[in-house]
Amino acid sequence: MAKNFTVTEFFKRFPDDTSCLQHLFEVRFGASLDCPKCGKHGKFSKITKVPAYQCSWCAYRIHPMAGTPFERSSTPLQKWFYAMYLFTTSRHGVPAKELQRQLGVTYKTAWRMGHEIRKYMGKVDGDGGLAGHVEVDEAYIGGKDDTTGNPNNPKSNKTPILGMVERNGNLMTYVLPNVRTETLIPLLRNNIEKGSTISSDSYNAYRHIAKHGYKHGWVKHSLHQYKKGIYCTNTIEGFWSRLKNSINGTHVHVSRKYLQNYLVEFEYRFNMRANPSLMFDRLLLSF
Repeated sequence: MAKNFTVTEFFKRFPDDTSCLQHLFEVRFGASLDCPKCGKHGKFSKITKVPAYQCSWCAYRIHPMAGTPFERSSTPLQKWFYAMYLFTTSRHGVPAKELQRQLGVTYKTAWRMGHEIRKYMGKVDGDGGLAGHVEVDEAYIGGKDDTTGNPNNPKSNKTPILGMVERNGNLMTYVLPNVRTETLIPLLRNNIEKGSTISSDSYNAYRHIAKHGYKHGWVKHSLHQYKKGIYCTNTIEGFWSRLKNSINGTHVHVSRKYLQNYLVEFEYRFNMRANPSLMFDRLLLSF
């Protein structure tokens, strides 16, 4: 596994706003390019006291922060970069209070920065077809069960979510309106290639997966069955455990409205688990 990107390395690489802006310019436009206006090739130079670069031939300006969350923000660019560093080096997420403390910004600013970064994590990670052997499972976040302790009961105010993970591969998650068959099966069909093998638990909504072009097997947790031949849901169950522990320990409460943003944050970390040192640079490439 690649080594982590340390805080010392971060500040050596990005000591000020100018170095951050230069990096953003090169990531988005290249160190040397043809001018979009005059067409001549040459190096753009930084304009003094303006976060922009100018063509040495025709004075055409390029604003590296245009179209990014940084564009209309009064928060220094280095603080944005450091917030992204924190997000990509934390295992359990970064609450707004921690951003507020580390960056020296208001809570409102920290909260908005966090959600912008989570949205870009989702953009980088994207959606893609899963294949091979895929584990699927539903889980429930936040709220309280009804008096019977059953999260499936309509009286429960927990938020249902679906997870799909390839064995030794990528993960996808969705916030669900409910866990009915007509909700779950289309998501499986849209995101898992036909012919793939699917492992699930014995929840009734999964019982007819094989009719849709998949090889399907399940385990029955109520009988303390956690593996049956090649079939199990241990990988996705492990992800749920880390997610719930992180939300409960770091964020305490996450509303249904913003839950998908938090899911893609943890999804991004999971999918980059083999190359943690690349998380930061990959996130910057999304702008």
